[in-house]
Amino acid sequence: MTPAWKTTPSGKLRARGLGLPFEGRCGPCNAITDVAGVSVGYTTLIKGDGTLRQGVGPVRTGVTAILPRPREAIDSPLFAGFFSLNGNGEMSGTHYIEETGKFGLPITITNTHSCGIARDATIRWAVDYLAERYHDDFALPVAAETYDGFLNDINGFHVTAGHVAKAIDAARGGSMEEGSVGGGTGMKCFGFKAGSGTASRLVGHGDKTFTIGVFVQANFGTRRHLTVLGRNIGADPALPQMRSGGPDKELSSIIAIVATDAPFLPHQLKRLARRATFGIGRTGGLANHGSGDLFLAFSTANSDFSPGAVRTARFVPDEDMDPFFEAVAQATEEAILNSMIANEAMTGRDGNFVPALPHAALKKAFSTGA
Repeated sequence: MTPAWKTTPSGKLRARGLGLPFEGRCGPCNAITDVAGVSVGYTTLIKGDGTLRQGVGPVRTGVTAILPRPREAIDSPLFAGFFSLNGNGEMSGTHYIEETGKFGLPITITNTHSCGIARDATIRWAVDYLAERYHDDFALPVAAETYDGFLNDINGFHVTAGHVAKAIDAARGGSMEEGSVGGGTGMKCFGFKAGSGTASRLVGHGDKTFTIGVFVQANFGTRRHLTVLGRNIGADPALPQMRSGGPDKELSSIIAIVATDAPFLPHQLKRLARRATFGIGRTGGLANHGSGDLFLAFSTANSDFSPGAVRTARFVPDEDMDPFFEAVAQATEEAILNSMIANEAMTGRDGNFVPALPHAALKKAFSTGA
């Protein structure tokens, strides 16, 4: 059996499956789900071809749900931190995170014009699933977006509350699909097909080993800047190009979710979230004006947030955080590349076409003597 860090469950090659020499030691699935208790689910919507008919299609979109705790504890808060590298995008719930340093419930990621329904449907799911436990409580869940209008009928509003609930209910641990699935279905990155990607790193601290897991919805970058492990790939004129019936507005964004089982406080998690910036920069991202580059980090380690008494929280000292910073940068870089490598070309609305990143070009760039 091929290891999960080399291929997705459906057999798509991942970056390590191509032999790319990444730094750092990944977890068994090389995924955000290597953090115990974290699970991911998708609803993928692909329907129709040809000329855009608003409300009909073509449809190339979906929803991703990330559950930061097991379902039976999904309403238990987690310490969290948020960072905006460039704010031309949306991630709901972040004002509450900035105020209190915590959040709860599933995280959802979808297309720009479905972010609101993803947020609202998550609340409805919580009310239905948690029943009396959520009878008189309020909810400010995290919902985020990137723009898929180049391939998708984004103004057709094809994502429904049912699709959001389906993604949440489908969430599982272990190895996971990447590429054109879930909210990443209609996304592109550096002019190549991209979308959902993930990676992880193991970090030793004292006598313990902790996990950093990153999930990205990648939809950013200019072709000529694409860099893979320090080598510029995108400037090669021989690589396949996008085709469009009209101008590409290059509306772009990246959402990065960082999970860890290491004990950190909210200000430390904000520091971790910032380090996703360096993983994006390694691939050639520059946080262009039109890009919504929004990052959330959370820790599963502390769990007692009940009021009425003084509580105790564990944390890694700030002075010991450097290996974790490095792990976030490494895993973010690899997750972005996985979102492109474990993928295929796609044609969407009006015949708009986004090619896949050619595996042969990557192998050639990293072959002996290249």
